[in-house]
Amino acid sequence: MDSAEKLRLAVIIGSTRTGRFGPTAADWFTARARRRHDLEVDVIDLAQAGLPAELNDLGDEVPEPVAALAPRLAAADAFVLVTPEYNGSFPAPLKTAIDWYYQEWHAKPVAFVSYGRESGGRQAVAQLRLVFTELHAVTIGNHIGLPSYWDRFAADGTWPRPSPDYEAAVKTTLDQLSWWATALRTARTTHPYSPEIWRSS
Repeated sequence: MDSAEKLRLAVIIGSTRTGRFGPTAADWFTARARRRHDLEVDVIDLAQAGLPAELNDLGDEVPEPVAALAPRLAAADAFVLVTPEYNGSFPAPLKTAIDWYYQEWHAKPVAFVSYGRESGGRQAVAQLRLVFTELHAVTIGNHIGLPSYWDRFAADGTWPRPSPDYEAAVKTTLDQLSWWATALRTARTTHPYSPEIWRSS
């Protein structure tokens, strides 16, 4: 497939905490995403992005790190958020990163790789779905949950131990994401998206 035809997938590591598991989960997921001929993967680590913790007021100058990341988000056809669950929700730096942007999320599909204790991050994902609905994005039904992820390390320290369930979840998630990304990219090209078109005059 020609590179121009490939779907651009942005994988966002949502935790910035010291000792975080997010990069491990993201590396595992992106290794499988890169095996597909239809995807071009861009990994965005919020711990390295340097986004300010405080949002600007409307009309203020956009900070350089925010402006630098914007083109990568705008170029993406789809997103995967890798998120932990902290106290029944997702991390504050991830919410701040989402809120720095608006149009970059419009009419694009979003999938989730979540991790945590017994729930595997289910509550974090449920709340993120609500957030992205407000941003006119489409969250796909399937998601990859990694409960008690620390139990999945192999004796040699690698993660995860072989698991057909995990592999099947990745395939299903990527298949759904690819379908939605293709359909929505076609729609955006044919009819540029704006929330204004849904508001009555």
